[in-house]
Amino acid sequence: MAEKHGPHRHAHHDHRHQATGATLKAAAALTVGFAVIEALGGWWTGSLALVSDAGHMFTDGAALGLGALAAWVARRPPSRRHSYGFGRVEVFAAALNAASMLVIVLLVAIEAFGRLKDPSEVDAETAAVIAFLGLVVNLAVLRWLSPHSHDLNARGAKLHVVGDVLGSVAALAAAAIIALTGWTRADPAASLVICALITVSSVRLLREGVHALMEGVPHGLSVDELGRELAGVEGVVSVHDLHVWTLSGSRAALSAHVVVGSMAHWERTLRELQRLLHERYGIDHATLQPEPQRQTLVRYR
Repeated sequence: MAEKHGPHRHAHHDHRHQATGATLKAAAALTVGFAVIEALGGWWTGSLALVSDAGHMFTDGAALGLGALAAWVARRPPSRRHSYGFGRVEVFAAALNAASMLVIVLLVAIEAFGRLKDPSEVDAETAAVIAFLGLVVNLAVLRWLSPHSHDLNARGAKLHVVGDVLGSVAALAAAAIIALTGWTRADPAASLVICALITVSSVRLLREGVHALMEGVPHGLSVDELGRELAGVEGVVSVHDLHVWTLSGSRAALSAHVVVGSMAHWERTLRELQRLLHERYGIDHATLQPEPQRQTLVRYR
């Protein structure tokens, strides 16, 4: 059996986890800090859009903190009981963040429908100023997280921040409409629009997280294509029992049985297979079992 997951690869992933964790911690602190200001502002002005956005930001602070914790746990080395390490906790955190967003959306939607039936007065000018400041803060946090979009865990936390950005835009737009027209139902109406947008993204991320937890093939990869590419390497006769799954928020693993024409050239063939997996698919953790050519049922050739 041959396997590639050298120390330099692990060091690279550890560095990425460390950088992601530090970014998530800083983003969590800034998000929670402004959430307090926005909650007080929403209560003072009577704006549901501000209050709901503050609620998003409080939860997002927790989500960002959860993401930072997951990134820290994922850096722990493999153990006897967890031979693959703890990278899968990032996938769990992403799925949990997506599920929590759906709960928040439901609560905000219920309150918004109530406000549509019985609208309340809103201090539009003050609400607009607070919403604008919230938008600036959220855009700053979103920019911090953008370089880490390859990571499922960071994407889960980023989803919350995108919800905050949309919430700030909605609150700002609602305040402007109320100031210009006096139509106070613009406030809950804007909240419902944002709820619909966030629901779509949350369901998509939750589905992807559950798929990864169920050992599904990572998004963007095809087992059939992988099999054909591996079988096309010089010295390979066929490939069978090919499996690929998600190890962590940004790492995939692969295992396969490789039928070769000559075991004497296996080391050279192995290097070519590893190079292909790394350069074309970004897979560095691959277990490839060589088999001499014989009459056997194969899948890819």
